[in-house]
Amino acid sequence: MTANLPAPPVAEQRPYSYTRHGVTIEDPWHWLRDDSYPTVDDPDVLAYLNAENAYFEAAMAPHRPLIETLFNEMRGRIQEDDSSVPVRDGDWLYWWAFAPGAQYRTWYRRPVAGGAEQVIYDEAAEAEGKQYFRLGAMEVSPDGRYAATLTDSNGSERFELKVRDLATGRDIETISAVGIGQPVWSADSRGLVFTEVNDNWRSYRARFHRLGTPAAEDRTLYEETENIAFAVSVARTQDRSLILISTGENSSNEIRFVPAADPLAAPVLIARRRPNIQYSVDASHGKLWILTNDDHINFRLAEADPAHPGDWRTVIPGSDEVYLRGITAFRDHLAITERVNGLDQIRLRSYDGGERHIPFTEPAYTVGLAGNPEYAPAAYRLAYSSLVTPPTVYDFHPAENRLETMKVQAIPSGYDPTQYVSERIFVPARDGQQIPVSIVYRRGFEKNGQGRLYLYAYGAYGYATAPGFNTNRFSLIDRGYAFAIAHIRGGDEMGYGWYLNGTNTHRTNTFNDFVDVARGLIAGGYTRAGNIAIQGGSAGGELMGAVVNQAPDLWGAVVADVPFVDVVNTMLDDSLPLTPGEWNEWGNPITDEAAFRYMLSYSPYDNVTRQAYPPMLITGGLNDPRVTYWEPAKWSARLRAMRTDRNLQLLKINMGAGHGGRTGRWTRLEEIAEDYAFMLTQMGADGRGAAR
Repeated sequence: MTANLPAPPVAEQRPYSYTRHGVTIEDPWHWLRDDSYPTVDDPDVLAYLNAENAYFEAAMAPHRPLIETLFNEMRGRIQEDDSSVPVRDGDWLYWWAFAPGAQYRTWYRRPVAGGAEQVIYDEAAEAEGKQYFRLGAMEVSPDGRYAATLTDSNGSERFELKVRDLATGRDIETISAVGIGQPVWSADSRGLVFTEVNDNWRSYRARFHRLGTPAAEDRTLYEETENIAFAVSVARTQDRSLILISTGENSSNEIRFVPAADPLAAPVLIARRRPNIQYSVDASHGKLWILTNDDHINFRLAEADPAHPGDWRTVIPGSDEVYLRGITAFRDHLAITERVNGLDQIRLRSYDGGERHIPFTEPAYTVGLAGNPEYAPAAYRLAYSSLVTPPTVYDFHPAENRLETMKVQAIPSGYDPTQYVSERIFVPARDGQQIPVSIVYRRGFEKNGQGRLYLYAYGAYGYATAPGFNTNRFSLIDRGYAFAIAHIRGGDEMGYGWYLNGTNTHRTNTFNDFVDVARGLIAGGYTRAGNIAIQGGSAGGELMGAVVNQAPDLWGAVVADVPFVDVVNTMLDDSLPLTPGEWNEWGNPITDEAAFRYMLSYSPYDNVTRQAYPPMLITGGLNDPRVTYWEPAKWSARLRAMRTDRNLQLLKINMGAGHGGRTGRWTRLEEIAEDYAFMLTQMGADGRGAAR
């Protein structure tokens, strides 16, 4: 695969070492971290990154026809003039739409009572001339007059917060250049509560801005000074009576509230932070509704009087079988999102205690509330999909116990769900735990041990990987691949304990689960060693790094996107944006020798060994504040120096983007097409899936 290519770039090794807890670590590629970061202007660093990008382009050049074919297939499955189902919020209906060929959405509204539609935000116009553009948030004021927007123009996730007058379409104020999260309007539509990041890209304070006043006069409502690991965010309750100010990290938090009618009132603390205790809050009918794990790992639902917010009375106790995940307090029901045996459920509970579940029957699917801004909607809006069912928008009418289909994602090039089969199986891990796996393949796929498989997982931070629909995957499935999601520990698919058993001192369970799922699928006849393409990003990229070290012979191709692979060095550096907030997730190697040694035992960068590795495509973003560019760069350099094979290894650094890669729906498809072309060509298949 590399015979006709120029020699790959070789990053110079420069002596650098440090000692921690009696262990000396040699890091000869430390110099790839530019000392002036977040500015990256070191000539040697830039020269190496540009050389890797040039090598990527040279390696992929012969496959551009296949990439174009894949891109056109994927684009053909997307409705060019797609639009959302309008959502009612007060006197207006809101929706977005794509113009044919457009990369970005345009946002619209029209009066419920009737009248002309109005453009409230044109992303395409805002993105004009920019290499990168992302609309991070948009919030319309209660009176419908203004929209607060947060936009990012370089991928650094430091968003510019502006206020737009919707009558004129003009921005009338710029409030912050370092905003983040979702802003919240005051009840009178004359003020805005928002959060900002500091120089270390940590969301550290909530502020209030009164329209028409200088930003310098904005009042700080809360600033986190006690724990640098805690991040501040704001939200509003469903009944719009309260603005919530939260501070916390992955395992612990505390919440304050102020009246939406008086944001400058003294914030009221609901409950003081406690280690390993989390809670979330909504409000309705003069009560606080609280979801917390204070007495059960899978959370309980409690209520409290806002006058005595720390006195919690159980409404639904915790359960070993039912994992309570979220609550929305509508006027007529508490809508509870939960998970049972790894499958999403929605429970509607009346305030008199009556309950019902909305039934879904596919073997693997995902469903949740979506687009319900009002306190008393006529119906509850749901978003549903499965591995074979395209995204479907439902309105559930509780009085009639009826689901109304509002939209099914169109696939212009055609799609017949009867041609595909989905399964949900359990594969035993090496410690006996049963790992759920969601699988989809085209009818006719033979479980004869020779099939090709595309295996994906994330497995971190308690984020479940939903078994949802994705039109892009069919470019592999229709070429004979089976697609599988390994619901490994570290996510919360099987309950909160599933997450805890893949984090901190149990982190290696995540990697072992993935390898064991692959071996279980081989044993089940889905594939064989070397016929498995794998992909993961961010913490899922850490997963990719760990499993190629552990079992390199299993994988035929590896795509690691913005991979968190330099774990020890990153978690030792408390100046990096995410590090303090993630010590609870991974352990603190600065103060805890056991955590340091455990982390060192699995950190992908530190465990690259002299052995054969599969073909690998590694990506990064120069402006990424989450996984800094030097992590994939250093890892790639070490792999090149240590691997004993001649398999293709590519590094692509987006020089004008961040954690999510490039923006725009077609531009994003181009990058996915590159990923798939890499998998197809490295696993011995041409564009039609025929063996070489």
